[in-house]
Amino acid sequence: MPKFIVERNVPGASRLTRSELCDIAAKSNAVVAGLGVPYVWHHTYAAGDKLYCVHEADSADDIYRHAKEGGFPADLVAEIANTFGPDAAYIPA
Repeated sequence: MPKFIVERNVPGASRLTRSELCDIAAKSNAVVAGLGVPYVWHHTYAAGDKLYCVHEADSADDIYRHAKEGGFPADLVAEIANTFGPDAAYIPA
């Protein structure tokens, strides 16, 4: 399944409390369980006024459906083409 990065504009995202994050995660998990399609939510980063989520699904349409059913914004959904880190500098082409 392809992986996607999802950008969500959420004012005050970096100030969400532990309880608020728990509620968001519970809602997301419930929506994933009810989608009836292969879907994995890997993790989310909260930074400033945005949430950046990594999800795995068959299509971007499934990501948008998750957002709609969960009441979450999905301002940008982009398929992840590659991931890399510092060690990539040491792998010969």
